[in-house]
Amino acid sequence: MRGLVVRNTGFWYTVKTDDGQLVDSKVKGNFRLKGIRSTNPVAVGDWVHIDINREGTAFITEIEDRKNYIIRKSQNLSKQSHIIAANLDQAMLVITVAHPQTSTTFIDRFLASAEAYSVPVVLVFNKTDLLTDEERHYQDMMVTLYDNIGYPCHQVSALTGNGIDGLRTLLSGKVTLLSGNSGVGKSTLLNLLIPGTEARVADISEAHDTGMHTTTFSEMVPLPDNNGYVVDTPGIKGFGTFNMEPEEITSYFPEIFKFSQDCRFANCTHTHEPGCAVIEAVRNHYIAESRYESYLGMLKDKDESKYREAY
Repeated sequence: MRGLVVRNTGFWYTVKTDDGQLVDSKVKGNFRLKGIRSTNPVAVGDWVHIDINREGTAFITEIEDRKNYIIRKSQNLSKQSHIIAANLDQAMLVITVAHPQTSTTFIDRFLASAEAYSVPVVLVFNKTDLLTDEERHYQDMMVTLYDNIGYPCHQVSALTGNGIDGLRTLLSGKVTLLSGNSGVGKSTLLNLLIPGTEARVADISEAHDTGMHTTTFSEMVPLPDNNGYVVDTPGIKGFGTFNMEPEEITSYFPEIFKFSQDCRFANCTHTHEPGCAVIEAVRNHYIAESRYESYLGMLKDKDESKYREAY
């Protein structure tokens, strides 16, 4: 029987079959022996085949090929990955420039991973109602930066509802991953975007100005009239890239890739070589220094000592 994985609680998967049943399912152990170096060989959004037993539960026997996915390095097992969600039409990365502050390093790593696996990304700047004049100026600069690269940006307030209608339009008919650091307001946004969801929300930790996890598992939340899904996931503290070769990383930064075509050497790493068009573009502010620093950081991801760092 075929179905869609709509929830992952860690040990169990909820599969929505083609005839509308919701079946609690487990993965057969041999999935872990097929070269899938992942903490979760099955992810929310996967299309799978199941065998239902007499107790009404099932074993997942097959995973259909994925069109794409978002993946990051496992925080606990250095040489394994964690697939956040699969078969996505787009991802919405929720960002806050304050309370808590989302780092450009985190944003750039998420975007690079999405580029690597062909997932379009929309950047959602939340909590605009809380910004000081200085913070608003910084957010405007970030919006200009990412918009010029080609990433659509939306400035919203989950508290006041400003900008939410525009996001609803983007969701229609699509499977959308909703992701971001803990505390950026994903659950509040989800409650606004899909009334009745009743996702739990929590206050920001005053001591560290960081988010407190409220979503503890991944789940596909259906849009009204079954016109798509929003994939709700736990907040992410860091985003370690996985299985990227250094020579590939340039192509995951669109503006760096553009200038790299003019480098003197075809195998230029854009770190020290003479005649490097990328370094020259950074000097002349055609490439943002923050993006270049993110690129340099990702070049070092093969270093095993970095696996347990927060990014």
